[in-house]
Amino acid sequence: MRATVLTAPGRVGLEQRPDPVVLEPTDAVVEVVAAAVCGSDLWWFRGDNSFDEPRRMGHEFVGRVVSAGSAVALVPGDFVLSAFTFGDNTCSACREGFTSNCAHGGYWGAFDDAGRPLDGGQSELVRVPLADGTLVRVDAPVTEELLPHLLALTDVMATGVHAARCAGVVPGADAVVIGDGAVGLCAVAACRREGARHVTILSRNPDRQRLARLLGADEVIEVRGEEAVRQLRSRDGGPAHVLECVGTSESLATAIDAARVGGQIGMVGIPHGDDFHPRQLFAKNLGLRAGGAPARALLDELLPEVLAGTLRPGVVFDRQYDLADVAQAYADMANRRTTKALLRVSPLD
Repeated sequence: MRATVLTAPGRVGLEQRPDPVVLEPTDAVVEVVAAAVCGSDLWWFRGDNSFDEPRRMGHEFVGRVVSAGSAVALVPGDFVLSAFTFGDNTCSACREGFTSNCAHGGYWGAFDDAGRPLDGGQSELVRVPLADGTLVRVDAPVTEELLPHLLALTDVMATGVHAARCAGVVPGADAVVIGDGAVGLCAVAACRREGARHVTILSRNPDRQRLARLLGADEVIEVRGEEAVRQLRSRDGGPAHVLECVGTSESLATAIDAARVGGQIGMVGIPHGDDFHPRQLFAKNLGLRAGGAPARALLDELLPEVLAGTLRPGVVFDRQYDLADVAQAYADMANRRTTKALLRVSPLD
């Protein structure tokens, strides 16, 4: 099969790899119909994250089951969504709703619980360990129009919801989103979904500003750093609910500086940089909750809304590529020519 492999910073492309097979009774093999390039993939692509060996890439994918182990309830032909991590959905962390922290789980392109290498989602086929705990079947016809909205649930929409909840967004809240990537845009939609009264996003990109307003942003602030903080603090002392969706020291500093005394910050950007600001948190009586989204738990909640047509997060995919063009998709995202790239891997029919 063809699989996306990162061999060095800035060098990503397709390689031929062996087709995966069922190795355990709890495994399934999924034929990928659509996958995505994530902002977190770019940390590896740009060389911000170091690696010593070629990396299988991709953690967002949807597709069809082609084979399943004897202990799997899913059957060949089922259309499924995968969470961006795999897991059993039964351990203590999963039962408490923190499925991305599964005791027996892990990440695509890394290793399973037995230490065997795993496929990445930007491949033609993926072996899925703990398939019943990882995959969610779509019990409805899947159309071309529906496909991007389903794919968005596997990571960015779930992460946006997690950001809103970590920031304590409740009905009537005023919320500020820092970050205009796909997660930040989905965080805008999540704030609306949680009942926010007013949602502001920091963005200097006209295309992303348009998407933000489409997803429910009331206001766009087109500056960063101190000037953004000044504008936000001029409103009743700053926002009470701040969603940090980037992961840099600068974005966290903006969140802390802008937040109102006693406010709450939800941090879902994967941290990069060594700066932390506990004194500022202490001085302002701020709450900070951070972590990876429990995507598998949230899939059960969000999927019915997408199927009902009340949630449309797939608008964040502003360009579609064939899997053969994956290198161009990475380059376009790295250069901010694309907000989020959808990769078509196999036909829907």
